[in-house]
Amino acid sequence: MESRRVLFVVIFIAASISLVFAANGGVTIKEWLAASPNSFPHDPAVSSDGALWYTGIMVNTLGRLDPRTGKIKEYHLTIPDSGPHGLAADREGNMWFTANYKGYIGRLNPATGEVKEYPMPDRSARDPHSLVIDSNGIIWFTVQLGNFVGRLDPSTGNIMLKHSPTLNSHPYGIALNSRQVLYFCEFGTNKIGSINPDTMEITEYTLPDDTRPRRIVITPDDVIYYTDYARGILGSLDPASRKVKEWKSPGGSKSKPYSITATRDGIIWYSESGVTPNTVVRFDPKTASFTKWTIPSGGGVVRNMVATKEGDLYLACSGQNVLAIVHVTK
Repeated sequence: MESRRVLFVVIFIAASISLVFAANGGVTIKEWLAASPNSFPHDPAVSSDGALWYTGIMVNTLGRLDPRTGKIKEYHLTIPDSGPHGLAADREGNMWFTANYKGYIGRLNPATGEVKEYPMPDRSARDPHSLVIDSNGIIWFTVQLGNFVGRLDPSTGNIMLKHSPTLNSHPYGIALNSRQVLYFCEFGTNKIGSINPDTMEITEYTLPDDTRPRRIVITPDDVIYYTDYARGILGSLDPASRKVKEWKSPGGSKSKPYSITATRDGIIWYSESGVTPNTVVRFDPKTASFTKWTIPSGGGVVRNMVATKEGDLYLACSGQNVLAIVHVTK
């Protein structure tokens, strides 16, 4: 499809709507209301200038929060009801998103206001979900209900799709290791998959029987950490040895661990969505120790989080219509 300009750009000052601070034991959490009511902010992303970007899945927007000023700039997408979901920034400053309701990958150029859509080549790939960008600028993404993993080359616009080998495995969270190999959660079953970036061959790794991995993060040593949404477990997988380790999340078996990320020091951070209020949990792999904090607004299910290079965490709190920054002070 041809490039299109966004319909509207609206700027809000967050200080005029709501700002919540909470500090406790080495962590400060700041929260801002999203620009539009009922945005249901889904995924956050960090741009090269350090801004917090987010997808407003229910209001067809991408938003940008400047953490220094509290100013929010909102971009309304051209195709109605696109359902922007996953989000990532490329090296040129473009924001890439998955249109979960309309079956395309989108690219927003914030400098010009142009949006370009890349439709799925197969109608059954109707719900692109999460995405990452590799070191060559290739977009990799999951398609949950369609049961695909996909590859988009921005230089040609070509999209390649590969079925997950396990039927109804519901590919979900996706991440890159240090060698640019893709790994993805199979949320509909007890597996994590990897995809060879050259051949698109998929290898599956089996986890304990009742595991339902929802999102993953990969540390510099290429160990995969996953949130087991079904059993209240934080797990790790070493693909080289296929060894799995598990730890019970502090909130218990019904804590529903969901979003997850890691900071450069190798610390794992994730959120428990099944406890009220939701929590932010710190896990140190060296000591196998947990620390947790409650989210001031309650969270309303933190579906994804990302770490900045400085070690802060960006969160999208869907049910509360809130954006949050977790500043780690020690």
